[in-house]
Amino acid sequence: MKKRQVVVKRDYATSSPAVGNIRYGECQKNHAANTGGYAVDGCREFMASAGEGTNAALTCAACGCHRNFHKREVLHGVN
Repeated sequence: MKKRQVVVKRDYATSSPAVGNIRYGECQKNHAANTGGYAVDGCREFMASAGEGTNAALTCAACGCHRNFHKREVLHGVN
């Protein structure tokens, strides 16, 4: 079998929303994944542990999870 390489090009100027138009909602991390179960911690919204530009800005102050575990919501029509 021959391997194929796929290259995806994006126009970041038009496709990505502005930073202010993104909100991170409830935490979706499955804390019982290693036992085969399903349990979330109930964190309803991401709150940064520190200011922008630091590593702690990507950690939630409420649940301690990384921002990637929180549901990303793009807000439309916000000025």
